[in-house]
Amino acid sequence: MDFGAMKSVIEGLLFVAGDEGLDAKEIGDVLEVDTHLARDLVKELQAELKRKKRGLQIVEVANAFRMTTVPAHAPYFERLAAAPTRSSLSQAALETLAIVAYKQPITRIEIEEIRGVKSDRALQTLVAKELIQEVGRADAVGRPILYGTSKQFMDYFGLRSMEDLPDSSAFEGAFDLEEETKLLFDKFDDSEQITIDDVEEEL
Repeated sequence: MDFGAMKSVIEGLLFVAGDEGLDAKEIGDVLEVDTHLARDLVKELQAELKRKKRGLQIVEVANAFRMTTVPAHAPYFERLAAAPTRSSLSQAALETLAIVAYKQPITRIEIEEIRGVKSDRALQTLVAKELIQEVGRADAVGRPILYGTSKQFMDYFGLRSMEDLPDSSAFEGAFDLEEETKLLFDKFDDSEQITIDDVEEEL
């Protein structure tokens, strides 16, 4: 595989890795190349994205490379988030929010194990809407991000504390995702805030 093809793969890897990112060793292991070469290729790709004024960039945080949007475009993302057609949460986001609310702190991988599908998009939506936030790092390989609900979540649903959530004692056994999600949001059906009926098709 030539260097151009490797950089193309790296771009895809960083996209799939999401907020957790990948370090040079992890990238090198996947490409079966030396760690130093992997880092050089990431740096080259980083420079190319900047030179071509692409909408995505590569940033390095805590030795991990992440694919992110360009800060200068933030006003446009805010308009999108505030658009009426985007105001409701998708089924994926509702399920993910219910899992985070009851299982926090929790990593993306743990959320995906419960949902059975990738949850990057749902997590990004919830973070953008400030309903969940990064609350730390798990003591595991790669130090994955731990997610928890935010003050905005509490305010949005009128909760004084997490004890005001519907009783979760039934969740000690198997986690029935559909039932738990419905239980959480049915509590708020009589309000003018988000309910399970606000579900739209996943974006």
